Amino acid sequence: MADSFLELTRDDQRDALAVVAEGLGRPPELLEKDVWVVWVLDALSGLPDARNLVFKGGTSLSKAYGVIQRFSEDLDLTYDIRALGADLVEGHPNALPPSVTQANKWSKVLRMRLARWIHEDLCHHMHARIGQLPITLEPAEGERLLVHYEPLYTGTDYVKPTVVMEFGARGTAEPNAVCEIVCDASRASLDLVFPQAQVRTMSAERTFWEKLTAIHVACIQQRFRGSDRFSRHWYDLVQLHQAGIAENALNDISTGESVAAHKALFFRENDLTNNRIDYADVVSTGALHIVPDEPFLSELKTDFDAMCSAGLIEQAVDLDFETLMQACRSLEELIGKL
Repeated sequence: MADSFLELTRDDQRDALAVVAEGLGRPPELLEKDVWVVWVLDALSGLPDARNLVFKGGTSLSKAYGVIQRFSEDLDLTYDIRALGADLVEGHPNALPPSVTQANKWSKVLRMRLARWIHEDLCHHMHARIGQLPITLEPAEGERLLVHYEPLYTGTDYVKPTVVMEFGARGTAEPNAVCEIVCDASRASLDLVFPQAQVRTMSAERTFWEKLTAIHVACIQQRFRGSDRFSRHWYDLVQLHQAGIAENALNDISTGESVAAHKALFFRENDLTNNRIDYADVVSTGALHIVPDEPFLSELKTDFDAMCSAGLIEQAVDLDFETLMQACRSLEELIGKL
């Protein structure tokens, strides 16, 4: 019977990942972090209310669908609003509030309930799963739970020994399906068992619309809110286009309209002249901007170069910033024609 990677001594774990890293051409610290990403997903799948959680975002594109060739380290999850806010959505078949005012009220209630669930139910469950593993938990602001692990490798400032779980509870994350998640290291021919998980995951097509609208807002506002590691979204968009997912998503305008309706209520944004950004209009007309102007374009390049230098994009992917932006221009033209 093959040995479990997590049951090896730290020296043996380090040696095993060094062998895998050489074979795959990947930094060992990324392979190590990927092990903990999958372990966390497996732990989440064991929750009594796991059926209410949906895995989404860039990491889902990499781990569940294999349509992007970059390392994605944080976990974005939605707790189905129909479960956490059953009393709120009653009488609303689409699980959306009837007005912006109600959306604000719902958001306040849902954030309180979600924070309580993280601090009580989730932390209790995770502590029970940790056992003797070199892991500590840290609940954080913004409905997040940080999973710190004791690293085998020093790594870089860009890749920290922490898996961030960020939760939301203002949607249903539909459409979704259960996907199998495995560690990148399991691709190597070692007689070792690595963590794996079965996780309900949002469709890649909806993730495309989520990223497309977020990038549009960033281009309009000349900044990306919430993270200094934002170039990954542009990279993911291009990878989705090359994989054929973008075309599928653009032909499924109903999903785009669903994303627009949700963001118009829960994630309202203004342009630089303080006018409300009309998600429904840009989705229906295809007037979506994904190539920013200066100076934000230069900021995007700086972040993209840092991501590449940290080894987050697999070596087999030959993509520089200029090529990335040209691909974005082509995609922008395609969107405008639909």
